[in-house]
Amino acid sequence: MNGYRVAIVGATGLVGGEFIKVLEQRKFPVSNLKLYASDRSAGKKLYFNRQEYEVLETTPDSFREVDIAFFSAGSDISRYFSPIAAKSGAVVIDNSAAFRMDEDVPLVIPEVNPDDISRHKGIIANPNCSTIQMVVALNPLHLASPIKRIIVTTFQSVSGTGSAAIEELTQQSKQILSGDTVVPHVYPHQIAYNTLPHIDIFLDNAYTKEEWKMVEETRKIMHASDIAISATCVRVPVFTGHSEAINVEFTDSISPDDARRLLSQTPGVRVLDDPTINLYPTPWMATGTDDTYVGRIRRDISTPNSLVMWVVADNIRKGAALNAVQIAEEMIHRDWLKGDR
Repeated sequence: MNGYRVAIVGATGLVGGEFIKVLEQRKFPVSNLKLYASDRSAGKKLYFNRQEYEVLETTPDSFREVDIAFFSAGSDISRYFSPIAAKSGAVVIDNSAAFRMDEDVPLVIPEVNPDDISRHKGIIANPNCSTIQMVVALNPLHLASPIKRIIVTTFQSVSGTGSAAIEELTQQSKQILSGDTVVPHVYPHQIAYNTLPHIDIFLDNAYTKEEWKMVEETRKIMHASDIAISATCVRVPVFTGHSEAINVEFTDSISPDDARRLLSQTPGVRVLDDPTINLYPTPWMATGTDDTYVGRIRRDISTPNSLVMWVVADNIRKGAALNAVQIAEEMIHRDWLKGDR
């Protein structure tokens, strides 16, 4: 086996760039790489393993002789091009919300439900960033004592919205410090020095779409349709890294020490939890790293059999590009992905 013919759709975006970085850093066996984006970005030059690649416009013919296609160009692009890519013979790993709740499309976190990959029909969905880190942290505990209820509040960085949001936070911060007037464009309100309890659109039930994603995706990934879940998702003036305050109720009691022990033994999880030396995860230290970090593990004194914890991860990395590449790696490990022979 010489490697795999890989395509990245949305290569010039934040996640697309992270795909390139992760593939390079993890020495993914790429025999041929194709980079795609919109016609506006076609012609740009990007680098992979010190070799220059020209970004091409995505067309229906883009997926001939492609083994695996990573998509991160938005739901509309995914809905149109993913079936075309799959029909051309590629396995699509899609980072958008387009197929996540499709019953025929597996929604996968490799540390949690890798067996679900086997039932794909050409498309595999990457979960929402905030869902990924929560489920990675909770699943080992769920296996020890089934979860009954989850209450989560997220503190999500602006990189989850894209490059324009990063630029807006930077510009607004400068304007405020200079005493200038701030006019928001990306968000409905100023994001610098502010918090917005509003991510994605509001639904008829008064939850946002982001909050409802966490409810539905968690149940699907964990194969636990009876878990009661409520989420509040908040945008905060942080560049990269999502943080989550999670209250979780179990069927039976799990002590904080048991939770730390179980999580410390879990691949992809790092426990940073020692209040005596102010040791706990922060988005600043999680940025650019692969793990999901857990700290502030303590009993929830308001409800029996419950714990409270603080979970942090890089949303562009584990919350998007890394998780997708890990899905592909799992397929290779199980010999489920044909390659360039």
